[in-house]
Amino acid sequence: MNKKQDLPWDNPRFRNWIALVRAEKAVVAALTKALQPLDLKIAQLDMLMNLYRHPGMSQHDLARRLLVGRSNITMLLPQLETRGLVARENDAKDKRVMRLTLTDSGETLLMEALRVYTTLIERVMAQSTPAECDRMGAMMLRITEAMKVE
Repeated sequence: MNKKQDLPWDNPRFRNWIALVRAEKAVVAALTKALQPLDLKIAQLDMLMNLYRHPGMSQHDLARRLLVGRSNITMLLPQLETRGLVARENDAKDKRVMRLTLTDSGETLLMEALRVYTTLIERVMAQSTPAECDRMGAMMLRITEAMKVE
């Protein structure tokens, strides 16, 4: 860049993008800290939430839903199984497919984690009116769509 060019931080889009990234990092840091007493990581919470909403989903479908590789699921799943939070069962029709479900302990932990998560969300989103929250959500969906790689 030469000195006659506009610097990126003079551009409102750049400046607001940085604000968005900082907000995301702050939320991740706060949620990470809030989940520590439950001995739960954000990725594990994501898995538990998805298994609650879609019981019996396959490892492959879970990886696709979480936008991660199957290897990530393969690494996290044993941790949750060892804690008695998730159960794996062979698919009745295709023995190569493993179906995942929450155990009672997994559901109990998830409900506690959701209370923690909801409290954080309420604290953060209270900074906005309901209409602003809706606009923010719509904008985040547009950003998500724009970032999809073809």
